[in-house]
Amino acid sequence: MRQRVITGVLAGAFFIGLAIAGGGLYTSLLVLLALIGFSEYVRMNGVAWSHPASLLGFAGVLLFVLPWSTWGIDIPSAQTLLWLLAFLLLAVTVITKNKTTIDGAALMLLGALYVGYGFSAMIEVRLIENHGLFWTFLTFFCIWASDIGAYFSGKAIGRTKLWPAISPNKTIEGSLGGVLFSLIVAAVFAIASPELISFPKALLIGLLAAVAGQFGDLIQSAYKRVRGIKDTGALLPGHGGVLDRCDSWIIVFPLLTLTELLPV
Repeated sequence: MRQRVITGVLAGAFFIGLAIAGGGLYTSLLVLLALIGFSEYVRMNGVAWSHPASLLGFAGVLLFVLPWSTWGIDIPSAQTLLWLLAFLLLAVTVITKNKTTIDGAALMLLGALYVGYGFSAMIEVRLIENHGLFWTFLTFFCIWASDIGAYFSGKAIGRTKLWPAISPNKTIEGSLGGVLFSLIVAAVFAIASPELISFPKALLIGLLAAVAGQFGDLIQSAYKRVRGIKDTGALLPGHGGVLDRCDSWIIVFPLLTLTELLPV
């Protein structure tokens, strides 16, 4: 536990510092995390990083996550990118004479979207012209509050299992505690900056961040259970890999941008 706390504090301080700095430093960190996260995804599925399908997946992640617009480069829409990536991955099944199956192609397509689009949404939010740091911190702090609230509420009063077949340690009481903590943090942001966000909108963001974030955690737990692994990687001592730590982020940020609750 001590190692976990120390690693979490140091990594959190480093991340917050780069988020405040913004610009190329923050973007570079998220691009790096996306690439590491996709490499964990590839390894989880027993595919070599140098396999043609994996390389196409890495290319797809980069196409999603790099901030092309800030460089003045126009690229096709996300829908077009997905179709092109799907076509190329399906072409690999033909070229390799089904050594790469359609199932393998689908896995790489899903991974590139799951990881690449998730991290690209985080970059988009920070690049919001008006108060990008505010919206970034609002979202992250709600996610982290949900994680902390769920953990301590579950430890203190957790009795009823939430989803034992997927994650046996999570409880309904812990989940509700996470939602409550996220709502409190969202309310604090609304009170502190009423000119930027209304109280009801802040509470809606807090609610969605908590619920979607917990689903993101369960999604990764379900995947790890299928693959028979405890952690996706060992990047952070006591915390696992990138996908272990960022599983909530890569669900919450796209959801809040696609619903236009964040003004990207």
